Amino acid sequence: MARRMQFNRPNKRRANKSKIHIKKKDPIYVDGQRPRPMYVDYKDLDLLKKLTNRQGKIVARRKTGCAAASQHAVSRAIKRARFMALIPYTGD
Repeated sequence: MARRMQFNRPNKRRANKSKIHIKKKDPIYVDGQRPRPMYVDYKDLDLLKKLTNRQGKIVARRKTGCAAASQHAVSRAIKRARFMALIPYTGD
């Protein structure tokens, strides 16, 4: 059997473990509880603008902290607001 040579490389996993990950709060939840039924109002432009970037794209779940059900409701609301011409399809 051939032995592999080991090189002394810095371990990337070890370097990343020093970061503390803080769980983001879902912006859709009310008082820490999931609203039932899950609905995001397409007329709530302040919330929808927070969940889109400068180019007008829908921001990913990892960045916003949304749960999967919240993200589906958000994307549905953003698409409705775009169709109703309340927010633009493209950014500035």
